[in-house]
Amino acid sequence: MQERKHAATMKGTPLTLIGPERTIGEKAPEFTVLRNDLTPAGLKDFAGNIKLIASVPSLDTPVCDRETRRFNSEAAGLGEDVVILTISMDLPFAQARWCGAAGIDRVITLSDHREASFGTAYGVLIKELRLLNRAVFVVDRDDIIRYVEYVRENTEFPDFDAALQAARSLA
Repeated sequence: MQERKHAATMKGTPLTLIGPERTIGEKAPEFTVLRNDLTPAGLKDFAGNIKLIASVPSLDTPVCDRETRRFNSEAAGLGEDVVILTISMDLPFAQARWCGAAGIDRVITLSDHREASFGTAYGVLIKELRLLNRAVFVVDRDDIIRYVEYVRENTEFPDFDAALQAARSLA
């Protein structure tokens, strides 16, 4: 598996990302993650929709919490054919608890804890921590990647406006 040394940082500490760096125009790779009810989900389950996919280290951290809340509040303005997926290594039970406490009702949280299938397919698995690097991908109805942002420093937010505009432009 490809390793990209110093591809990101966490509080300034260099990190290695496992998996290929994805680029605009590529076919989005399939992956298998778990829903909060422990059933499997993958890219194919959202076929025909525009997908804004955010990977985060953990929902139980301040930046991930605020990022997911922001995408949840913006979701209503994106249209019914746009789905927002937030993927982390958090256990499905923890994700469900967090969503309930945070009032998250428009973002679908998914867990990659079992196989790191999403992390390795999208090049966001942090080797040193076995967490996902902060990144945002916008995938069109035909599963072509139309926007990519790998956030270099994991304690910083993604470019919300650019990601949301990319999703809106496809709707």
